Amino acid sequence: MTRLLSDPGTAAVHVLVRRDSLGRFERLALNWDDRVQPLVGELTVPGLGTSDVTVAELGRIDHVVHCAAVYDITAPEDRQRAANVDGTGAVVALSRRLGATLHHVSSIAVAGTYRGVFTEDDFDVAQDLPTPYHRTKFEAELLVRSAEGLRFRIYRPAVVVGDSRTGEMDKIDGPYYFFGVLSALAALPGFTPMLLPDVGRTNIVPVDFVVEAVAALMHVDGRDGQTFHLTAPKTTGLRGIYRGIAAAAGLPPLVGSLPRATAAPLLHVTGRAKVLRNMVATQLGIPAEILDIVELAPTFTSEHTDEALRGTGISVPEFASYAPALWRYWAQHLDPDRARRDDPAGPLVGKHVIITGASSGIGRAAAIAVAARGATVFALARNAEALDDLIAEIRAAGGDAHAFTCDVTDSAAVEHTVKDILGRFDHVDYLVNNAGRSIRRSVAASTDRLHDYERVMAVNYFGSVRMVLALLPHWRERRFGHVVNVSSAGVQANNPRYSAYIPSKAALDAFAEVVGTETLSDHITFTNIHMPLVRTPMIAPSGRLNPAPAISAEHAAAMVVRALVDKPARIDTPIGTLADVGMYFTPKLARRVLHQLYLGFPDSAAARGITQDRSRPRQAPVRRPKRPSRPMPSVRVPGPVKRAARLLPGLHW
Repeated sequence: MTRLLSDPGTAAVHVLVRRDSLGRFERLALNWDDRVQPLVGELTVPGLGTSDVTVAELGRIDHVVHCAAVYDITAPEDRQRAANVDGTGAVVALSRRLGATLHHVSSIAVAGTYRGVFTEDDFDVAQDLPTPYHRTKFEAELLVRSAEGLRFRIYRPAVVVGDSRTGEMDKIDGPYYFFGVLSALAALPGFTPMLLPDVGRTNIVPVDFVVEAVAALMHVDGRDGQTFHLTAPKTTGLRGIYRGIAAAAGLPPLVGSLPRATAAPLLHVTGRAKVLRNMVATQLGIPAEILDIVELAPTFTSEHTDEALRGTGISVPEFASYAPALWRYWAQHLDPDRARRDDPAGPLVGKHVIITGASSGIGRAAAIAVAARGATVFALARNAEALDDLIAEIRAAGGDAHAFTCDVTDSAAVEHTVKDILGRFDHVDYLVNNAGRSIRRSVAASTDRLHDYERVMAVNYFGSVRMVLALLPHWRERRFGHVVNVSSAGVQANNPRYSAYIPSKAALDAFAEVVGTETLSDHITFTNIHMPLVRTPMIAPSGRLNPAPAISAEHAAAMVVRALVDKPARIDTPIGTLADVGMYFTPKLARRVLHQLYLGFPDSAAARGITQDRSRPRQAPVRRPKRPSRPMPSVRVPGPVKRAARLLPGLHW
């Protein structure tokens, strides 16, 4: 757009814009002048969604430049066909109605896997078209070529990467797919000798060359009906890409080459081997479809292009000259793993954290602790007044926090809140599922109280699942997200009288374990904290009936912080681990002990139907000097034992 406006002969530019993209267009238009006007329509709608009246109001149109397409080789075929083929058909029809010259941006993909020299005059040479992208680009170009009475020029760019000066780009293609794997090699010592096979040869051009070339070729006289290859004179392989970005990326030196045959198991496999290869590629962040076409078969010539651009100074720069700029821009703006990088000032600095149930107890203490680590906290709860007090306290201490009144049992409230947070603050990195409720009542006293089970499950399980589902699409797009579930050590110990509470937490544990196996490639992970008893308002009704001493909310908050920073799959406590071991190795004894706890600790007064006499004045509690809380005062585990336990898979004390 900027290049067209720089031409003094350009009187007006009409841009086809989807109605829901008008806001983005208006923001971009701030950098343009009033010669740019939106044409509201839709590429995949018949007639581009424009009326005859609208088209007539355009007046004289000399050129129609058709760039719109789905360039993602991993996109579903029906989506590619709708945009690339049907959309091109609609643009051809509009160009004929306007009597304008159509400038169709095609692709070197039309050559498919043709082995040999592919010239600008070649089109259908019985080539194989291996993917929907190749086929739809071929069919789109065929529509342009076969349209009766249409003036056209066709441009076939190679793999387009960022601007050769700034590296700026808005999509991932070609060499970018391998940047993530190469960036991992930067962690190797600088003296590590690197050997790579000379494979993955492709043709790469920077976007500024393509723009300059198309803008110039549009106005060269006598070129209607011709095709122009916007390609580099030489192809670039994996080794060339590595060398180009090595210095900027901090990669070890490339000291030699492996035989091309070493890459054959990756590029030419079938059956189960291909399934395994694709699984590994997905884990590495490389679309499996890319491996089948990573080696460019045709050789492209560009005689028409070279002749038409002679004397303009427009040419393709050497890849090595602009590769560092591509890498720097990718690392800052396009790296799908950039959200996972920690700030040098601290692992939570600049992170966005949602904490549910933040108005009191563990949630409140966790919000204060997380904000003190430099994170922006989004505090969710039903108690707006308590949230306001929390936010004021965090901000007074120099932290950043925002309150959102939300009931996690209400789907509409959760959806609205998540959209509000993403709309105002762009992204969310972490979710702490802390909101919960507990009921201490024996099953014998609950036979007519199914609603107890339903309301506990509604908060502890469905409320947490609702939050995860609302954030999951956002996290998959960012390729990063972490969930901390405040579960309970009771899940390990199976404490009696908690038949409503503990199963709800066990269900949440299982949900996290299952979903975590599905989202591993998306880098969305889960931590289940099997929290011991915590001195919060939630356990107050049980009073002295709790079977173990409680830790402070600040201690619990420290466990939440550790879950956010270290991201273990679970955090246990010595008592919970002991209960786990007992249930595995001495199940009868473990159940007998739990039964004795059941007999020795009766139901609460409310569960037994005893109503407290509120007519008698209550004596004010004696306030004792506050002492620093000790982690699990009933079981003191020596430091070396804790460190040894952490060496075992799944044990995180």
